[in-house]
Amino acid sequence: MDLLGQRWSLRILWELEAGQMGFLELRRRMNNCSSSMLAERLRQLQDAGVVEKNPNRSYELSFAGIRLSQALEPLWEWSQIWASGERFNPFPPGAKS
Repeated sequence: MDLLGQRWSLRILWELEAGQMGFLELRRRMNNCSSSMLAERLRQLQDAGVVEKNPNRSYELSFAGIRLSQALEPLWEWSQIWASGERFNPFPPGAKS
């Protein structure tokens, strides 16, 4: 769980949700992440069994990574709404607060 709290870990998972990709493609998509940091996080995610490196040297989510990604989906949906400037209203119109 600590690994998910480290910078770039969730972003890597989010990017790999699109499917397998090589290091350079992943690096291009993560324009503010250094190559050394990306390599370190990928190794950590591999060690945790969340990311796999294929024989063709591309990365993809493992079965555990796919399950984790599914569990994180509501968080990603929330972050997209929050980033768009919309705010959540916990009380529907007409409800008492």
